[in-house]
Amino acid sequence: MDDKPWFILAFFMIVVGIPVIAGVIGDVYKRRLKLRERELELLGSETAEKAAQYASRVGELEQRVRVLERILTDGGVQTAAQIEALRDTPPIFAGTREKVQ
Repeated sequence: MDDKPWFILAFFMIVVGIPVIAGVIGDVYKRRLKLRERELELLGSETAEKAAQYASRVGELEQRVRVLERILTDGGVQTAAQIEALRDTPPIFAGTREKVQ
C-alpha cells in the first residue's frame, strides 16, 4: 500500500505535468516567432525607406551629371555663361540645401 501514492503522483506527472510543460514551452516559442517576425517587418520597412532615399539621391546626381555633360558638349559662349550662372548659386554640401555664407 505504500507504493500507491508514488504511483498516483507519477501517473499525475505523466498525464498532466508533461502536457502543461509542453504547452508553456510551445507558447514561449510562438511568442518568440511573432517577435522575430515583427523585427523582420520593421527591418524591411526601414530598408525600403533607405532605398527610396538612395534612389532620390541618385536622381539628383544624374541631373547634375546631365548638366555637366551639356556644359562640356555645348559651344564656348554658352559654356562660359552657364559657368557664370553656376557661380552665382550657393554651393550645396552633403545632402543639405542650406546656403553657405
